[in-house]
Amino acid sequence: MPAQLSAWALASVCVAPMQAQAQEGLRLSKDDLQKRANGVLAIMSFSIVPDITTSSLNIASGGGSTSGSNEFFMTQLGGGDTISDSVPIYLEGVLAGSRYDPTFIASQGAETRRIPTKWNSLSATGGIGWDFKLTDELKLRPIFNIALGNVTSDLRAASWYVGRRTGNDIDFLDRGSLNAYGLGGSIMLDYEHYRPGYEVDVELRYSDIRLKSFDSSAAVSGSAIAQSANLWARYRAPTGMVVLQRPLRYVLELTHSEFLGDQKGILGFDRLTSVGAGLELDSSAYDVFITRTRLVGRYVFGNNVSGFSVGLAVSF
Repeated sequence: MPAQLSAWALASVCVAPMQAQAQEGLRLSKDDLQKRANGVLAIMSFSIVPDITTSSLNIASGGGSTSGSNEFFMTQLGGGDTISDSVPIYLEGVLAGSRYDPTFIASQGAETRRIPTKWNSLSATGGIGWDFKLTDELKLRPIFNIALGNVTSDLRAASWYVGRRTGNDIDFLDRGSLNAYGLGGSIMLDYEHYRPGYEVDVELRYSDIRLKSFDSSAAVSGSAIAQSANLWARYRAPTGMVVLQRPLRYVLELTHSEFLGDQKGILGFDRLTSVGAGLELDSSAYDVFITRTRLVGRYVFGNNVSGFSVGLAVSF
C-alpha cells in the first residue's frame, strides 16, 4: 500500500449548543480553572488521533446573555504507511490546529458583561508500529503514539474589565499558555483485498492516548484521555475512462467513530459517521512524485451533528 498524505478541509458541522459556565465574579475559582484546563485538553484530544470524521470541524453555538457562547474550528493533516513488506515498520504522523472561542460572563454586583476569549491550539502526533501478518490480506498492527500540544489564550475584553485583572486565573485568560504531552497507543486491524478490477481497504482501530499539561501558566494544569474506536472502509474501481494513461477510478468511503473517555459529549456528540464518494486520478505512468490523487465529498452525521466536507488526498 503506497504511503499516503491526506488533508481534509471545507467541512461545516453544526451541533447542539455547548454550555458555557456563567461567572459570578471577576475571579475564577480553582475548581473552575481545573475544569477548564481539562476541557481544553479534552478538545485537543480530537486533533491528535487520525480520523476522517474529525479531520475538519467548524462548530458554532450561541448563548444567551447569561450563559455565554462558544465557537470551535479544527483542521488536521496526517498520513501513515508501512515501509515495505520486508520491513514491516508502520509510521504515521498528524499535524493539527484548532481555535476555540469561548465567551464568558463576568459580573460585578448587578452588572454583567460578556468576556470573549480566543484559545488557539497546535498539536503534533507521531506513531510507530509493527505489522504482524495474520493472512495474506489481514494484518494486526500495534502502534505506540506520542503527542505534543500547546494552547494559548488571548483575552479581548472591555477596558473596565482589563483594569480589574488580578490573580493567576485572569493571567491565563490574557495571553496565558498551556503545554501538554501525550503518551499511549493504538491497535489496528488492516484488511487489504486488491484485485485487477477493484480494491477494498478496511481498517478497524482503537486508540488510547493520555494527555497531561506541563510547563504551563501557574493557574492551570490539566489532563485528558483521548480514547476512540474507528471503522474505515474504502472501495475503488475503474470508471471505464482513461486519464493520464491510467484508468480513472471512482471511490466510495464509509467511516464511523465512537468517542470514549473525555471526548465523549465534549462537543455535543458521542459518535460520528461519514459517507463519501469521489474520483481518483492515477499519475504513476509519469515520472512524478505523486502517484495518486483523490478528491472525495463526504456527508457527516451523528447525534446532534450534520454537515458536509470535501477531502483531498495524495499518495506517493
